[in-house]
Amino acid sequence: MSGTAPSCFTDGQKTDIRRFCGYPAYGASAAGFSSWRFFQAYGTLEYRLNNLAPAEIAVTLQYISTLAALEAVIPTASDNLDTEMAAGWTHNAREVADRAALLDSWRRRLCGFLGIPPGPALADAGITLVV
Repeated sequence: MSGTAPSCFTDGQKTDIRRFCGYPAYGASAAGFSSWRFFQAYGTLEYRLNNLAPAEIAVTLQYISTLAALEAVIPTASDNLDTEMAAGWTHNAREVADRAALLDSWRRRLCGFLGIPPGPALADAGITLVV
C-alpha cells in the first residue's frame, strides 16, 4: 500500500461492502420500518463501516476490489456453456459454480476481517438463522 490511507468510505463503497457481506440494502433513511435495524450483526457492520482505522479501510478497499473482479467474470463464464470442446480446449462444466464458490469464499473472508457473521444472502442452503 502506498500513499495516504483513506479516512472513510464513499456511499458506493459502503453499498458494495454490505452487498458482498450478504446484507440487504440499507435504504435512504433511518426512519420508519427497516428490517436491517432488527439484525444485531447489521448494526455492527454499520458501526465498523463508520469507525474503521485508515489502515483497516485500505485493507477493506483491497477486498472490495478483489471481490468486484471475481464477480465481474461470472457472467462472462457463461459465454462458452454451449460448447463442450473446441480444438485442444475442453469446457469446465463446473466453471460458473467454481467461480461463484470462489467469490463466496472471498465474501466470507471480508466478513471475517470485519468481524461480522455472513449476512442472509450468504447463508448456507437449507439453514436459516434467526437472530
